Amino acid sequence: MEPKTSSGAGLWVLAAAAALHLLLPAAAFNYADALAKSIIFFEGQRSGKLPPGNRMPWRGDSGLRDGAQHGVDLVGGYYDAGDNVKFGLPMAFTTTMLAWSVADFGKFMGAELPHARAAVRWGADYLLKAATATPGTLYVQVADPNQDHRCWERPEDMDTPRSVYAVTKDKPGSDVAAETAAALAASAVVFRRADPAYSSRLLHAAMRVFDFADRHRGSYSDSLSAAVCPFYCSYSGYHDELLWAAAWLHRASNNASFMSYVQVNGLQLGAGDDDFSFSWDDKRVGTKVLLAKGFLRKKMQGLQLYKAHADSYICSLVPGTSSFQSGQYTPGGLIYKEGASNMQYVTTATFLLLAYAKYLRSSGAAVACGGEVVAPGELVALARRQVDYILGKNPAGMSYMVGFGARYPRRLHHRGASMPSVRDHPARIGCDEGFRYLHGGEPDHNVLVGAVVGGPDARDKFADDRDSYGQSEPATYINAPLVGALAFFAGNVKH
Repeated sequence: MEPKTSSGAGLWVLAAAAALHLLLPAAAFNYADALAKSIIFFEGQRSGKLPPGNRMPWRGDSGLRDGAQHGVDLVGGYYDAGDNVKFGLPMAFTTTMLAWSVADFGKFMGAELPHARAAVRWGADYLLKAATATPGTLYVQVADPNQDHRCWERPEDMDTPRSVYAVTKDKPGSDVAAETAAALAASAVVFRRADPAYSSRLLHAAMRVFDFADRHRGSYSDSLSAAVCPFYCSYSGYHDELLWAAAWLHRASNNASFMSYVQVNGLQLGAGDDDFSFSWDDKRVGTKVLLAKGFLRKKMQGLQLYKAHADSYICSLVPGTSSFQSGQYTPGGLIYKEGASNMQYVTTATFLLLAYAKYLRSSGAAVACGGEVVAPGELVALARRQVDYILGKNPAGMSYMVGFGARYPRRLHHRGASMPSVRDHPARIGCDEGFRYLHGGEPDHNVLVGAVVGGPDARDKFADDRDSYGQSEPATYINAPLVGALAFFAGNVKH
């Protein structure tokens, strides 16, 4: 770890960090292999008609009539975690973070870049359909989660109701609509050069969905109630998503109207709030890091506030600073925010550390923590410790990425992984019959390669138990930010 310095010595540390990729010590892990596996995971979460060469061979087609009862095509997209529901809010956030990973760290992905783009496109294609199928309507969920959770079925077998849920001007959902706009805009950045026509379609759809979200304000939790709560309630409200989406639309379009929106509405939408976690629900910290880039690189008027709040968040994570929150770490050094599915907060924090380090380094700046200056290299070192913990450098001596290393979770809270595949067991496994796989102690029948599980508790203890879903369930929004982090280390650390 680089030493923290006084302001006067800060410039020396920053200059030394300019060639950071040459200074990182040799890898403890094969980050390139972990990167490849983290992307393959998304192929195991796909819904719809699987393409030739899908690299999770035990998976089959599923949800091929999604939306049909409403006369719309909602085939495709991702199952969020271990169930068979397509939840729009976490799916959109997953797509945004995959896209941000590619946009900022794609140059380090090498041969994995096409696969990463394909993962973005699988999510973006679905969101594009959901946003454009019916004027004035955004489809935000397929399947009744209460019915789905009463069964333990493979996605290829599911016969629970594939109910369709939407937000409209009369039943608004600014949170999920603005996150969808952010996802489409971020995806447009990814395909700007690789597929300009597709990028343009995504951007125009993003603009329309953002206008819909802003014009018809309200939370989808209020409009859809039990269909989305308590599963993915929008606890933070919708202000954070509106500002987040505007920031992404500005980055994707360079249209000054979106920056004007940020400058005029920022304080009303939470720009002045300090927040210390970043997730599918709460976008405030991510927005501040994204907008701080505009101040750092272009000195855009009115964005100093975002740099200050981004610094505040980073300082809370850095040991030794006056703002450090020691309760955020386990004894083994893992960032710890919540009791269930904590790893989602680890991967988002890790991503923000690396993205912010990149923006700081490119502008010759540092993090201001009271009277101390923290160089970008220290952020990278902190991020690396989190990645290494996930991959196996932890008190349990196990990898929390399935299929990586010799010891990893074998009993995921995941329907498809836990049960025999259709290829191995062609006969249908019914709703109730499947529960013997949930509650049984045998290892998974299928390896969900690359899945990162919810992770250990506050004392670094982990239960490899399907019934312990807070620890053993993987999720797309855990992996998506990690893709970018692994790409950075794969490209900057020699193995």
